[in-house]
Amino acid sequence: MTIRLYDTSARQIRDFTPLKPGCVSIYLCGATVQAAPHIGHIRSGLNFDIMRRWFAYRGYEVTFIRNVTDIDDKIIAKSHEQGRPWWSIGYDNERAFNEGYTALGCLPPTYEPRATGHVPEMVEMMQRLIERGHAYEADGNVYFDVRSFPRYLELSRQELDNLLQPSGDGETGKRDPRDFAMWKAAKPGEPTWPTPWGPGRPGWHLECSAMAHKYLGSAFDVHGGGLDLIFPHHENEIAQAKAYGDDFARYWVHNAWVTMAGDKMSKSLGNSVLVSEMVKKWRPIVLRYYLGTPHYRSMIEYSEESLREAESAFARIEGFVQRVTELTGKTVEPAAEVPPAFAEAMDDDLGVPQALAVVHTTVRQGNSALAAHDKDAAVARLAEVRAMLGVLGLDPLDAHWAGGAADHDEDLEGVVDSLVRLVLDQRESARARKDWATADAIRDQLGQAGLAIEDGPQGPRWSLGTR
Repeated sequence: MTIRLYDTSARQIRDFTPLKPGCVSIYLCGATVQAAPHIGHIRSGLNFDIMRRWFAYRGYEVTFIRNVTDIDDKIIAKSHEQGRPWWSIGYDNERAFNEGYTALGCLPPTYEPRATGHVPEMVEMMQRLIERGHAYEADGNVYFDVRSFPRYLELSRQELDNLLQPSGDGETGKRDPRDFAMWKAAKPGEPTWPTPWGPGRPGWHLECSAMAHKYLGSAFDVHGGGLDLIFPHHENEIAQAKAYGDDFARYWVHNAWVTMAGDKMSKSLGNSVLVSEMVKKWRPIVLRYYLGTPHYRSMIEYSEESLREAESAFARIEGFVQRVTELTGKTVEPAAEVPPAFAEAMDDDLGVPQALAVVHTTVRQGNSALAAHDKDAAVARLAEVRAMLGVLGLDPLDAHWAGGAADHDEDLEGVVDSLVRLVLDQRESARARKDWATADAIRDQLGQAGLAIEDGPQGPRWSLGTR
């Protein structure tokens, strides 16, 4: 079946046809590293990680570029506020972003270029745009002439005459106030690079056009990013790249936001929830489930209650995986193929909610098989569940989650397990002598300590309870 994606430029779902058979090229606008990431930032990385995994499952060779904007107005402002070098702020926050991506199980990109490493490519692009009459220099700045590109605003579907794009600080000499800066002239106390038009620094939009060309060529398959980037960033990228002579992206895919009280989660509003703090309160795999399982085009309204619901839902899946693994005494390998209903959902614009419903249905079938002592059926369902969870990056038996990325130190977990087993043995003795009051009291006390006890054919087992 053909994969279909919602293309923002077409305002409809389109069949995906790659430029090169068997290959997919993706450019994702990554982090602007003026501050540490909140969960809204990481959602974009998660959504496109799932896209990448699904393309790979369907047999495509994926080239995935996720850039880093390590110089812009906000980073410079932070540098002045904190009295630190701009590159120090950028590097620390770049590391924080990568730690967040890794904590939540995102695969590393094929390449992760920094803007400051590609100034020569930006200069070459500006030179050609000036030669072609699409850009001009003024007071050391270089601007794109939006009226020179008749298709400007086709992505966001705005009217040029109604567009208001005021000049930023130092952006003097514009022929039209709607022209945007590709290069900004040097200002005291700011980092600069030499150009034919004098020293200065890159504008935000130019960076991505130059890096996409560098790593993916004149045309590539998918350009991704958050809804807030459609204008002005992606609109300006298109203008620069196509005026330069590139065909640029063939599909535009945008993820929705994480909101709080109806507002987009952002640093400027002071309503962000930092990933570094969230992973202290919630298991990273639960955060991935929470952020990655809604449809990528649906808003997520953040709340503690919805996170607890996600934790409970994932616990049902994880409990089934653990029970069958304990029953077999060995690891059940993922099935070679996911169930057809799961594949159909994922092919249809990455329908993760519908695909997840197939996961939960298969878990219920597996639990029924366990209750009926049908080991073969339970094992078959687990193989299917692992295959589906692998696509979503949520397989608890994957080495990322099971080997060193878990919440608890293995030695400490072994100590806790031994202590809990002693208490469970006391409970089993009480049950054997039909002292139900004592048995129930022990279970309740363990529950108050945050442990969930489940009785099964192989005896009681414990797990961390939900909040």
